[in-house]
Amino acid sequence: MAGKKYLRMNAGRIQELASTDISAGAANAGDIVALDATGRLDASVMPVGIGADTAVIQASEALAAGDWVNVHNVSGAARVRKADAAASGKEAVGFVLAAVASGANATVYFEGQNNQVTGRTPGARQYLSTTPGAATETPPAAAGNVVQMLGVAVSATAVATEIEDGVILA
Repeated sequence: MAGKKYLRMNAGRIQELASTDISAGAANAGDIVALDATGRLDASVMPVGIGADTAVIQASEALAAGDWVNVHNVSGAARVRKADAAASGKEAVGFVLAAVASGANATVYFEGQNNQVTGRTPGARQYLSTTPGAATETPPAAAGNVVQMLGVAVSATAVATEIEDGVILA
């Protein structure tokens, strides 16, 4: 969405300009900032260190919006895959808000609200599931499973993320 327009004096003449809702960096220095199509400031206009705690990491498998994910090493490079409580080493470290294809770059969120989930019970603890990428409200119980709390549901479609270390069941 193009930013709203404003008028400014330029060399004695009135000029119409569009405000900026996505920054291209130094080229936008001095611009007037506008809210984006969601009614919020785009992360690109925020100072470094302000905004969501994220990393862009290549996906080693297809990911769905809302998946809980694990970062792992592939030949010395970070990759992201679905977290899975069925086996140690695939614990969740974050989540994705948008679907990505295998090999594409995923924006991984390490904190905040995962608002791409469904069927959650408000107030219920959310645990990593043995279904890859999913959460459950009942902790896994089989030997070798990992019990890892992901956060608490704040609505049927959002989890406030507070990922804890997992415990491997004997």
